[in-house]
Amino acid sequence: MALELNTLELRIIGCLIEKEITTPDQYPLSLNALVNACNQKSNRDPVLSLDEATVQEVLDGLRKKHLVLEKSGFGSRVSKYQHRFCNTEFSDLKFTRHEIAILCELFLRGPQTPGELRARAGRMSAFKDVHEVEQALEALRTREGGPLVIKLQREPGKRESRYAHLFGGEVDDAVLPSLASVPGEPNPGESERIATLEAEVAALHAALETLQQRFDALDR
Repeated sequence: MALELNTLELRIIGCLIEKEITTPDQYPLSLNALVNACNQKSNRDPVLSLDEATVQEVLDGLRKKHLVLEKSGFGSRVSKYQHRFCNTEFSDLKFTRHEIAILCELFLRGPQTPGELRARAGRMSAFKDVHEVEQALEALRTREGGPLVIKLQREPGKRESRYAHLFGGEVDDAVLPSLASVPGEPNPGESERIATLEAEVAALHAALETLQQRFDALDR
């Protein structure tokens, strides 16, 4: 898959898709609204604390990739932003409502099970049951031109496998499952600790990417 985005790009694209679906009357988003969306404490993993300068810098990069469009409303000097990621005349990516809801949720919260996706993505597209989620995931996994999601190894003690998107590059499936003290038996404390560490690592990656982008800008 040619399109590969970093953590902050995925957060911004995910927020724009989410708000387009859930609050269409407030879409496109101003810079301030987009910053608030990126830093939401709900429906986000990890929770970030981005400033306007960082979000603007990432937006500028996405505009160069033709993934975001800047618009100025009639009679307003405030610039607003909308995505060109999919389902527009500017993109070859076309998804069903179920598929885009699932991808958006994976962008915003990382790997999740079909059950979690049904509960969380349901605010963007209502699923009758988990089977309907699994059908959409399978369509994304077997998509012509290459898979867009991957099914991860089932974690010890878990009934369902998680799925991850592939727009951030290849996923190292071997390091994702949590460890249990006894094979096949869940260890809730260990699982919680691993989840916390994963969130911290993701936040560190995001911070490093931001610093790298700023250094690159200084070099130009």
